Amino acid sequence: MQFDLAFFLCALGLAFILEGIPYFIWAEKMPRFLEVMSKQPPSNLRRLGFAAITLGVLAIYLGQSLF
Repeated sequence: MQFDLAFFLCALGLAFILEGIPYFIWAEKMPRFLEVMSKQPPSNLRRLGFAAITLGVLAIYLGQSLF
């Protein structure tokens, strides 16, 4: 399997777009949300991160196997 720079850059760009959408749409609410998130214990943040990683891997797997 060969590293495809174009595919990597597309995936990275998509990640930036998805990360930026909430800040663009809910710019006024994001500081409060980030404050609430900063008060969460690390174990909750790890669970949230693990869930996001799991959903991402599942989406990639389904995308690769279905198309």
